Amino acid sequence: MPKILFVAAHRKNRSPSQRFRFEQYIEYIKEQGFDSELSYLIEQEDDKRFYSPGNYFHKLKVLLRSFKRRKKDLRNIDQYDIVFIQREAFMTGSIKFETAYSKSKAKVVFDFDDSIWLSNVSEANKKLNFLKDAEKTSKIIGLSDMIFAGNQFLSDYASTFNKNIRIVPTTIDLNEYNRTPSEISNKVCIGWSGSVTTIKHFEFAIPFLLKIKEKYGDKVEFVVIGDGNYIHEELAIQGKPWIFADEIKELSKFDIGIMPLPNDKWASGKCGLKGLQYMALEIPTIMSPVGVNGEIIEHGVNGYLASEIEEWVEFISALVDSEELRKSMGEKARKTVKDSYSVESQKDNYVKFLSELIED
Repeated sequence: MPKILFVAAHRKNRSPSQRFRFEQYIEYIKEQGFDSELSYLIEQEDDKRFYSPGNYFHKLKVLLRSFKRRKKDLRNIDQYDIVFIQREAFMTGSIKFETAYSKSKAKVVFDFDDSIWLSNVSEANKKLNFLKDAEKTSKIIGLSDMIFAGNQFLSDYASTFNKNIRIVPTTIDLNEYNRTPSEISNKVCIGWSGSVTTIKHFEFAIPFLLKIKEKYGDKVEFVVIGDGNYIHEELAIQGKPWIFADEIKELSKFDIGIMPLPNDKWASGKCGLKGLQYMALEIPTIMSPVGVNGEIIEHGVNGYLASEIEEWVEFISALVDSEELRKSMGEKARKTVKDSYSVESQKDNYVKFLSELIED
């Protein structure tokens, strides 16, 4: 039975990038004859301190422990037929481990779903930026046997360094994503979901959400998930932390989902995950027309694309005013996910690509 070593930063069900790009395929690939193991670095007790300012002694301990773990992986590398690297093997600028994997008998798959060759360090760890090297991405791509790129923009970048590329969209497991009933409310809930590191993207929504608040008053409410410390008094927002067990229940409270993004190279590499999560739950979705979003959304049919403040206000207003529109657009949104961005729609390709490596 071929065996895969998944090399990633986080434990299972912790990182969206891992969950929606390889973790949800593990059971299926097992059914198709692949055994697998996940090797991760960041333990649950590390989360709070590793992603907060300071705590340098603890971060050093994590770094040293992670180095030992990767060394252990190398000692056992001949047990595996494929090493699947999600973004990077180690959190510094070193490609020591990726280079060693490429020299082993195992085939190397490199998977990425963001413009990670651009510097984008979290505020909490900016002082440690000297340890990073965004340019390592191109080197890892060059060392790998196959690239899983989340969209065409990422594929175009990777093609400069490697010709064996497969576009593997970020996908949703619709068996897991079913909207849960929520308390009946006379308010229309406009929601955003993200993380502490992407809360800056929510800030692009403030100007148009203030106009919506002025227009509708208490008829609307605003919810932010992903940063429990976020506060916006004028919009009456107290952010909620992301909790895996509560994710679908909290998202199900949204009547309208928004995904505003800047029009830059970093955002162009994103794979539309938050929008796809909304859409999978039949939540009518409005996205910035950046990167793959323009492929996911058929404007006015399964969602809206908005650039200017006036457009955001217009499309949000249309959805606030019509429950029927919200329902019909939400149903079409889920069908889009089912047809093109679900695990079911992509799982056979996923296995096919992995099998190509074994047969090569």
